[in-house]
This record gives sequence, structure tokens and C-alpha cells, in this order.
Amino acid sequence: MRERTFGLERVLEPAGVFPPVAWKLDNDRKLRPGEARIRLEMINIEWDSFQQICSSCSYDEDKIKARILDIIEKRGKLHNPFTRSGGVLSGTVEEIHPDFHGMMDIETGEKIYCITSLGCLPISIDRIHRIDYEFGQIYCDGYAIHFEANPIYKPNYPMETRYALTAIDEAGSLYGTYRVATENNCRNVVIIGNNLHTMMFYAATIREAIGPQYHVIAIIGEDYNDDISRKEIKKVLKPLFREVYFADFREPVKAYQKLAGRIEPEREPDLVIITDDVSGTETLGVQMVKPNGCIYFSSIDNNYSSAVLCAESIGKVVNTYAFDQYIEGYLEFTIQILQTLRPKLKEIDQLYGDSKRKSRITRSRANTMALEQAGRDDGFIYQDIVTRGMVEEVMNVARYDCNVIIQGETGVGKEKVLELIHQNSERHSKPCIKINCATIAESLAESEFFGYEPGSFTGAQASGKAGYFEMANEGILFLDEIGTLSLNMQSKLLRVIQENTFYRVGGTKPISVNVRVICANNVPLRQLVDEGKFREDLYYRLNICTIDVPPLRERRADILVLAEAFVKSCNRRYGTDKEMSPGALSSLYDYYWPGNVRELENVVHRLVIRSVGNVIASEDVDAILNENAYGDLVKSIKKVSFTRRDNLDFRQLMEQQEKQIIEYALKKERTTRKAAELLGLPQTTLARKKLKYGL
Repeated sequence: MRERTFGLERVLEPAGVFPPVAWKLDNDRKLRPGEARIRLEMINIEWDSFQQICSSCSYDEDKIKARILDIIEKRGKLHNPFTRSGGVLSGTVEEIHPDFHGMMDIETGEKIYCITSLGCLPISIDRIHRIDYEFGQIYCDGYAIHFEANPIYKPNYPMETRYALTAIDEAGSLYGTYRVATENNCRNVVIIGNNLHTMMFYAATIREAIGPQYHVIAIIGEDYNDDISRKEIKKVLKPLFREVYFADFREPVKAYQKLAGRIEPEREPDLVIITDDVSGTETLGVQMVKPNGCIYFSSIDNNYSSAVLCAESIGKVVNTYAFDQYIEGYLEFTIQILQTLRPKLKEIDQLYGDSKRKSRITRSRANTMALEQAGRDDGFIYQDIVTRGMVEEVMNVARYDCNVIIQGETGVGKEKVLELIHQNSERHSKPCIKINCATIAESLAESEFFGYEPGSFTGAQASGKAGYFEMANEGILFLDEIGTLSLNMQSKLLRVIQENTFYRVGGTKPISVNVRVICANNVPLRQLVDEGKFREDLYYRLNICTIDVPPLRERRADILVLAEAFVKSCNRRYGTDKEMSPGALSSLYDYYWPGNVRELENVVHRLVIRSVGNVIASEDVDAILNENAYGDLVKSIKKVSFTRRDNLDFRQLMEQQEKQIIEYALKKERTTRKAAELLGLPQTTLARKKLKYGL
């Protein structure tokens, strides 16, 4: 008898890989040997993927539907390239190929749950009827191709599909949690997340593992919900959770400091469970768990590598676990948990129903969505929580008609921040004059800024000329690289900014202006003041508010959305239809980016032109990034901001080189033992570094 089919024949791009790692599958409805076709009813999208899709679409339902359909159209499967995750589905068996020998007998007309991730199955969706925001599920028409090697679940009794899909999607992780808790004799457990349904499943699992003496604490993001009171949330979570706290995951250190005093020393957690891919939860978890305790991630993508590095940085030994795979016996265990938990799940549904919300969008999230939309409208694209905080500050500052200093390395997007301020200020309908001070000759600076009268000097226009301040009257004057101006010119600028009046070169009549001055510099102006290169009085006149634009390496989530935007821009320009593979996105994500956003845009542009085929692979990215690796390294070291501001950059650069060497050895030799031999390292050392860099 032949081996069971698992979908290798359906792989289109790149050929010769398994369906989970393929970029595109053939989702043709015609069956082949070893296949069955399932008529779709409901899909449970993996929670982190669902949140990413919703966030990137600003929770606009039509855009969310279009985004899901777009993923399937381009990939032939529902596999989010950003989170690298799919989900699970339920449906009815529509047709079975005569040569089908599945792990479990199925018949046409039977309702089944496909346990295999949607990242492995060819799918086609005709229409999405409804989105369930609480569970991350869609009701839809279409079909999926089921392979005989894929496990399924056939319900023996009626159960609510939305509950069952949620449980099945977490099944492997739930059983993994059960094993970790029992094997390590855990008694005090903390569960961190934002999804009440999911957190409830893990709490029930811990109760099953530990017994009546269990003590479980819930920590929920403090901006999780504005429509449901914290008192109601605590009520619905008890008694499965003994204590419920709310914390700001954006500031995990402060959050821990607040929580530490509330948890009794004897209740120090043996086990911390991270259920959501939310930045900051891994740092909070590492701080909370006791030394030699356990941290469990419901998915390997839930900042697992970051937690390992956080623990290493504070010298704390922790045991990290992540289960996201098929484990024998886990399904029966999960269904048992589902049955016992059903009354509580109904309570949560009732709680949501009473709040009369179309979807779970909190006030703070709605504000963020508005900011994101404004940023996109003004050409500012971002996703990282670090950038989000900066944008919130920018949007607040934009409302106040004050002078602003924008600081950041070359290429970070300081001019984009200016545009965001301009479009959201009271002066949005007035001119915004952008000047690069570094390009102005000292001999012409005064006439350029203040203009001149006819015949003021040899070569002057007969009609005279208005200067930058007159041109920007009632609007904004943006002075880029203001630190390059001479001290003499700085003193003249100071007088204009103080008095709002000036004289043209050769003029005798004062000219009054109303200008908001915004300046930028890639070297902090405070540093130039200390070095005697910038007037201190001008600095204080300008420094009503300072906005620091972080380098791209400190807001890595932005790399993904920026890369996607640049690819789309190039596609429109050249009439192409290219996409980044998950490996390509990963390579871009891991790079140091000394040239920041400008360098990223340049690299993506080159990738679109040089890549063959519609899919840009990781090898294409690595080839371009490695071309000028040494040159980029030298440029970064030469930067004043590198040597003066950030004493960690040298270590980061060295780690980047180390990571590339280890990655090369692993690709070349395939095993850690052979890679270690190639590099002359002990295998244990290589294994530790492999884990450190997430390779």
C-alpha cells in the first residue's frame, strides 16, 4: 500500500518543500488520489494572525474580508505571512476520491473538524458571511482539500462549533501545558493574555493537572476592554482564577513592579503561561516566574526567543517550553476540558452580549486605529508598539502651535514625522516649506532665509526675492540638518524666532511673520550645544518639544509592514505582482539596518528588480544584504551618533555578524554537530547560540 498523501503534490512554489513551508499551494477543487473535499462552514483563524489582520485593516470589516481573501488568492491557503500561522476549520465532507485511505473513516455528508493547520491545506473561499471578533472566526462558503494523512475529529455528540474550534486550535498547547505542570509539580501559575476564552481553557487545564490545591492568577492587558468593567471580567473568570490583575504590557518592567507587591512571596509562580503574541508579555513573564521555574508559550512565535534573551540578560535561569504540534491523545483531553468548561464559556458570551458591541474594540485601541489611519493617509506606515507610542506623541504635539525638534539617525523618517505634524495641525492648509540647511552656502544663507530687496548685491534679481520665512508665513518652516548652520546664522535665526520680525537684505522696512519652526538633526542638538557648535539660547527657543524617532532596529515590527508597502509601490511602478516569502521577511526582520527606512526602501526596490519569479526568497535578500555588509558596518561605526549615544551598538553589530556565520554553517551542514565542527565550536555552545538567535 502506498504512503498516505499529505499534500506534496499540491505544492506550487517553491517546488520540493512540504505544504506548511510552501509559499503557494494548488487549491484546484478537482480531487487527486488520497484527497477529500470539505465544504467550509466556519474557520477559526489563529488568534495572533486574526489580530494582525484586523489591526492592519484598522478593524474595517470589508478590508478584513478582502485581506483574508487576498491571502488565499495569492497563496492557495490561509497562511498569514507575517505571523506564519493559520488556524483550523469545520465543514461537511463533500466528495472523497475513490483512492482515499484516511487515518479515520469518513463519509460524504459527515461534519468533521480538520485538526491540521490551515497553513497546510489548499483552501478556496467564495464568500465570507460574518466575522466573530470575540473568537477570531469567520463564517464562509468555499472548500478545503483534506489529505488522508491529516488528523480529523468527528464529534460524537452535538457541540457548539465556535467553542470546539477554539479548543481544537489550542489543543496541542493545552495538553503540553498539562504535561509541563504535572511533570514539574507546579502549584502556583500565572496566565498572561488578552483573550478570555483562551485564558479560561488554560486555567481549566491547570486545574485538571494540579487538582483542587491549584492557584492560578490572570494578568490581562489593561486596555483590553473599555466597555466591560473590570469587576465584571473578574467575576466571570472566578473561581477558575483565584486572582485577576490588569497590567500595561507596553511597560512590562513598571507592570511587574506594581504586581510584585500584590502577590504573596509563597505564591511566586512555578509556571507562567503566555497565551498571546503581545510585545512585553515575555518580559513580564520572565520577571514573574521564580528562578528555575517554567515559562510556557502557546505558540513558538509568542516572543519565545525574546524571553530567552531577557532571562539571560538578568541572569535568571528559567525553563522555556513551546508546543504547537500534534501530540498523541491531546484531542480527547481537550474535548474533556471543553465539556467541563462549557458553562463558563456561555457566561463570557453573555458578558459580551450585554455590552452590545459589534466587535471587541477598546477605546484605546480605537484611538490607535485612528492614529494608524492618519499615519497611513499621510504616508506614514508603522506597526511596532515603539513607533505607536511615538505617533501618539506626534499627534498630541501637532495640536499645539509650538516649535519642535525632531531627532533621529539618517534615514529614520524625520520628514515623514514632519508631514504627520503638518497634516494634523491647525496650519494644515497653509504652506510647509522644507529646507535642507546643509545645502546652503554660508555666503548666501542670510538672503535665502530673509530674502533681499532689488539691487541689494551683484547678481540679485531686479525684482528682489522673498526668503524662506516669508514663503512659510502662516505655515511651517522645516529646517533639516539645522546643526550645520554657522553660529552667526544661528544668532540671526534666534532673533527672528523671538521677535517674529526681520529685515530683508538691503531692506529698511521690518517684515512681520507668523511661522511655526520645526527643525531636525541626525546628531542631537544638545550634544552640539555641549560641543560649542550650537547656540544654547537658540536650542532652548526651539526645544519646546523634542521628538526622538527611533532607528528601525529598535522598532522591528515596522520592517514587515514597510517592506510590504515598498513592494506594492514597486509593483505599481513596474507593473509586477511580486510578494515577499516568509523567509525573505524574516531575513529583513533580522538585519541591523544601519541606513534605516531609506536603506530598507532601497533594498526592497533592488529585490523587486533583481528577483526572478513572483516570490522574493530569503536567498535573494541575503545576497543583497551581504553585498555591502562590510561597508555598512564601517559606515555605522563612523557615525557620531553611534559612538556617542549608543554604547550597545558595537555588541549588536558583532552579534549580527555572529548570527550570519552560524546561520551559514547550519544551512551548509544541516545539523548542529556538523556545523559546530565546521566552526570549531563545542556543539553545546553552538546549540545555545542557535537558540539565542532563533535559528
